[in-house]
Amino acid sequence: MLEAAAVLGGYLLGSLPFGYWLVRLFRGEDIRTRGSGNTGASNVFRSYGRRLGSSVALLDLTKGFVAALLGLWAGGALIGVLAGAAAMLGHARPVFLGFRKGGKMVATAGGAALALAPLAALTCLGTWLLIFFVTRYASVASIVAALALPLLAWLYGGSWPVLLYAGGGASAIVFLHRHNIRRLLAGTEHRFQLGRAA
Repeated sequence: MLEAAAVLGGYLLGSLPFGYWLVRLFRGEDIRTRGSGNTGASNVFRSYGRRLGSSVALLDLTKGFVAALLGLWAGGALIGVLAGAAAMLGHARPVFLGFRKGGKMVATAGGAALALAPLAALTCLGTWLLIFFVTRYASVASIVAALALPLLAWLYGGSWPVLLYAGGGASAIVFLHRHNIRRLLAGTEHRFQLGRAA
């Protein structure tokens, strides 16, 4: 019973649409009408700048971290993975927005990974930052970091549930970035201008 409650709690935590709420609170607008139309940190950053975008990224990361940590406490690595995965699902399809499109769950997945495999997650964070500052493409940084996570989790000796999470999470993130991949191949993907909205 406790394990099931932790997984459900993970989904509800993931469903907290901070990108939607913060833009509503500080700008009085609906982030879903801007840019890519999703509620994730990248779209907020691109549409409203560094301050709001960074705040959303931190909050989205925190909800994934807390969800996975709750699962670890309730039932060990497997429940931690399930709660982290549930948070990712909640971020992508939040109950508080009527199960409509949320974000691409990169920050939420990273937060869960930080609880489940901290060394691998921190290395992925460094990878994301390096790729982002070199290319200025959040999508490229997210895809590369996601693909690196399973390998890093294995290299750092992650348990089989963590390896399963890393592989499944990477696949989900790449799938949600399929339109970005098409734009990258077509040369029409958005490149960030740091310090202001593009």
